[in-house]
Amino acid sequence: MRIAARPAFVLLGAATLSLLAACGDERPALTPNLTAAALPERADAMRGRQWISEYGCLACHAVPSVRGPAASVGPPLGNVGRQAYLTGLLPNTPDNLVRWLMDPPAINPRTSMPNVGLSQTEAEDIAAFLLSLPESREPS
Repeated sequence: MRIAARPAFVLLGAATLSLLAACGDERPALTPNLTAAALPERADAMRGRQWISEYGCLACHAVPSVRGPAASVGPPLGNVGRQAYLTGLLPNTPDNLVRWLMDPPAINPRTSMPNVGLSQTEAEDIAAFLLSLPESREPS
């Protein structure tokens, strides 16, 4: 005589299979055409890379192609261009990325990211750098 599996285990197994089936799908960017080209022409990605080091961003964030300590306080910044929202609140556009970089607590008072005093130009440079990074396979 065969004993039937408990309904809870059957449901758990079905849920697990559903989640596994969704893994690994390549999806397009959530915000199409989110590139540094939408920033002012004066925005300089190479200067942005330098600002990331000088302002201490690496103390909290891992940034592809920028050497620094292994940080995991904040999210890695390799896929900023694929995120639909910044800090979960602000639609991810180049202008909003600059706003966020200039004064994170003004947008999300509960953030642990400090206002480091970036100028408009410095924030545009950093945004240009982040948006010019090649897409990473790691989640950010």
